Amino acid sequence: MRPTIRAWSALAVLVVAFGLSWRYGPRALNAIVTPLLVVFAIAAVTVVRTSPPEVTRAPISNGFVDDERTVEIELETERAVSATVRDVLGERVVATDGVETGSLEVDLEDDTPVAATTTLEGTDRFCYEVRFTDRGEATLGPLEVVVTDVFGLFRQRFTVGETGKTLVYPRVHDLRRGTGDALAGVVEREYTDRTEFDHLREYQRGDSLRDVHWKSAAKRPGDDLVVTEYATGEANGAITIAAECEPGSDDTLATALASLAMHVIEEDSRVGVTVPDGSYEPGSSASHQRELLTAFALLEPGSIDDDHRREADVRIRSGSDGTVVATDDRTIQFVDLIGGNRGGDTGDHPVNERVDIGVGTDDGRSEGTS
Repeated sequence: MRPTIRAWSALAVLVVAFGLSWRYGPRALNAIVTPLLVVFAIAAVTVVRTSPPEVTRAPISNGFVDDERTVEIELETERAVSATVRDVLGERVVATDGVETGSLEVDLEDDTPVAATTTLEGTDRFCYEVRFTDRGEATLGPLEVVVTDVFGLFRQRFTVGETGKTLVYPRVHDLRRGTGDALAGVVEREYTDRTEFDHLREYQRGDSLRDVHWKSAAKRPGDDLVVTEYATGEANGAITIAAECEPGSDDTLATALASLAMHVIEEDSRVGVTVPDGSYEPGSSASHQRELLTAFALLEPGSIDDDHRREADVRIRSGSDGTVVATDDRTIQFVDLIGGNRGGDTGDHPVNERVDIGVGTDDGRSEGTS
C-alpha cells in the first residue's frame, strides 16, 4: 500500500493544523485534524482489506500479420472498488481501439497504455482491440490492477491473471497475380508429366478438378464425373520446397515461404517443406497448413544440408541480396513474384487472399522430423 499525492497533501494540512493548535490551542486541532485522521484511517483500512480481483482472460485465436483481434478479460470482485485496470502488451501486438470496461469507454491515443479507470463491482468486463504486427509468439498480460480508496488517499497494486499467448503467422501474399510463368512450370509439372494411365473411377469429394476426364464424363448419363488414376501413385501432386536464410533475414524468408507454400496448395498440389528447424512431409489438409504456418511463424535463421537442397523442386534463400526463389530452370526475386507493379520490399505489400485453414487457438505446434 502506498499513499497518493492527495495523501501527502492532506498530511501537509495536518502538519499545519498541528502548528496552529500549538499556537492557538487545541480547538484548531479539533476542527481540522480529527476529521482528517478519521478519513485517513477509513481509507487505509479500506485499501488494506481489498482482495485482488479474480481474472479470466478469453483465449485469442492465432492469426496473420495485420489481423485484428478483440481482447476480452473478465474481472470479479467481492465488493465495489475504485480501480485502474491496465493490460501489459508484449511484442508483436499493438492496441488499435479504445478500452471498454463496464459502461466506461476510454479512447486510445498515441503512447497511451491500455488502461481504464472505473469502479469494479461484482463481475465486470475489460476489452479492447489489438493488431498483430510481426510473426512469432505474441503475449498479452498479466493484468495490473491499482485499487484506490474512495478518498483517493491510498493505493495498492495487484498483478493478476495469467499471460495470454497467441501465435502470429507471417504475412501471406497472393502470388496468382504476380507469378506469370515463373512457378507455373513447377506446379503444373506434377500433372502434365503423369502419362502412365491406370484407370478411370468415379469422382469423389476432394478430388482435384484437374484430374476429371471430361470426355468420358460427357458420355455418361446424368451429371456423374469420372477422374483419371495414374499408376505413379501418391507421390503425384507433391511439390517440395527447401528454404534457408542468413541471420536477420528470417522474417523475409518466412513471408516468402508461407506465400509460396499456400500458393502451391491453392493450385491443388501437396507441399512439403524443409527448413533449418526440420522437415515436413507433403500434404494439403487444413491441419497440414496450420502445421506449416506454425513452423514459419517460429522460423529461425540457418542453413539446410545439400541433399535436401538438391532434391527440392523449389529453393528459397534470403540474405543480403534479397530473397531468391529458384527452380531447376529459373531464378527470380521474390519481390517480382508478388507483382512488380506493387513495388517495394515484402513488408510494404498488403495481405491478399489466404487459404481458409480454420485458424483457432490450437496452433498445431508439432515438431517436424529432422
